[in-house]
Amino acid sequence: QVQLVESGGGLVQAGGSLRLSCAASGTSFSISTMDWYRQAPGKQRELVATITRAGSTNYADSVKGRFTIARDNAKNTVYLQMNSLKPEDTAVYYCHHVWSNSWGQGTQVTVSS
Repeated sequence: QVQLVESGGGLVQAGGSLRLSCAASGTSFSISTMDWYRQAPGKQRELVATITRAGSTNYADSVKGRFTIARDNAKNTVYLQMNSLKPEDTAVYYCHHVWSNSWGQGTQVTVSS
């Protein structure tokens, strides 16, 4: 099992930016695809961004051009840079270690209009 700890959430005005971090324990970080998901109140959890072990990325249409996922295997950390934030980006954001199917506890992002 991999332990994941997210940080970097908070309250920001529309148009602002935040950078989320997810630090992983263990030695399997570098071999696994990593995802960021989010869940808004009353909605299903949705996939936001994915980065493979080789660094290939994929994004939900709703965040393309605004969010960037990156990883630092030396630090066992995955990041989500979020720019041009919108109120509809408000959600709890979770990182996911695909290989072990491990989840972090989530970090709240609130975007005010």
